[in-house]
Amino acid sequence: MKKIPTLFMRNLEDRAHVTDEVTPGCEWVLAGEGVATRKFDGTCMMLDEEGKWWARREVKPGKDAPANYLLDNVDEVTGKMQGWEPLEQSPFVKFHAEAVEYMFSADGDGNDGPGTYELVGPKINGNPELVERPILIAHFRAETITIPFIGPELVKRTVKKLYWWGWEGIVWHHPDGRMAKLKARDLKGGA
Repeated sequence: MKKIPTLFMRNLEDRAHVTDEVTPGCEWVLAGEGVATRKFDGTCMMLDEEGKWWARREVKPGKDAPANYLLDNVDEVTGKMQGWEPLEQSPFVKFHAEAVEYMFSADGDGNDGPGTYELVGPKINGNPELVERPILIAHFRAETITIPFIGPELVKRTVKKLYWWGWEGIVWHHPDGRMAKLKARDLKGGA
């Protein structure tokens, strides 16, 4: 899973926030194509076809990638590498183990099979998802939202509103596999 591009271009003077200019290749979102889903605030995990778990890992420029790192993408602007490290090397391995144990307990709903998941919990990113224990949420199960008219201001207002409902942001999924995202903290006056 490659790094998902942000819907709007970053402000060059204030890289923490975005402009109203659409990132090249993401115009399809404002054309109303694709499905908008909830973006969770945790850490991304992947279960591969062989049943091996991987943790999302970003490596800063000038730093060495960990052993057995699977590179997905290098950000052309920042030089950061995005990819996957074997779960057993990740600092999230303990929380992941608790989440998997819960998935297969009487209260859990089991494994959704190969794909990507969001690991959320009390000790992950300050627990913005407000869960009682570490859990894994299959990305394909994310709630959807319909935005009837797509325009930059409506999209930004919607993301800000959803933030107050507990959403980190929105991820759009095009039928051909392309994706785009927008987080509330990307917006001035957002999160």
